[in-house]
Amino acid sequence: MVFLCFLIVGSFAANAAGTYEAADEEPFMGSLQQGDFTLPSDNEEPLARFRRITLDLLDGFRLNIVIFFVTLVLALPLGMVVTFGLMSKLAPLRSFCKIIVWIVRGSPLMLQIFIVFFVPGLLFDTPMRDRMLAALIAFVINYSMFFAEIYRGALENMPKGQFEAGKVLGLSKVKVFFHIILFQVIKNSTAAIGNEVINLIKDTSLARVVAVSEILMRAQGYANLGMIWPLFYSLVFYLAATAIITLLFGRFERRLKRATGE
Repeated sequence: MVFLCFLIVGSFAANAAGTYEAADEEPFMGSLQQGDFTLPSDNEEPLARFRRITLDLLDGFRLNIVIFFVTLVLALPLGMVVTFGLMSKLAPLRSFCKIIVWIVRGSPLMLQIFIVFFVPGLLFDTPMRDRMLAALIAFVINYSMFFAEIYRGALENMPKGQFEAGKVLGLSKVKVFFHIILFQVIKNSTAAIGNEVINLIKDTSLARVVAVSEILMRAQGYANLGMIWPLFYSLVFYLAATAIITLLFGRFERRLKRATGE
């Protein structure tokens, strides 16, 4: 594993400049890469300037939301699959899943995005041309491993009597899981999943490292040209999204409590 890391870093340093010179432009690159990202003229009205920059940042935040929802839709079920591997009775499968989870959880998400984007071209001579796809793959893999650990903890804390009760009723292991265990796992892990979901909406800004023109990259573009306030203004979008997520999870938790009579 250490040798592979050195190989990737060395290959990147030697070949990255030439490998991606001919990469096609992506539709997700936004105006920053198309040459039309300029400071507004002095004759532009302040309100019109504010409206235009707001719409530009909102268009960038649209990409953040796409990354957010795609990651959730794919990582939540994938995390459960990894959990089954972590708790498998097959030692090789269990060990393999533990190693993958350890690597993903122990490395920065930014580095994982770089690996997904650059390694196919460096090792297999097939450059990843879709920057958004590279970001999505890295996000899904990363968050599925964190969700897997959350599920595993919730499953291991389940009383054994729940499983035994299902067997007494004559239910198969699959039916016991889906009819008895799954609902309680969701209930017990809601708070931890909520924290990860809030982290996810903030982590979507890391997609800019492969030039996905999300909101923070656009705000940074304005800052580089001498207009600093859009950088701070982008905070409003993140806070609004976080507030909505917090309210939704709070409502979901209350419904779960009512459903279980708490």
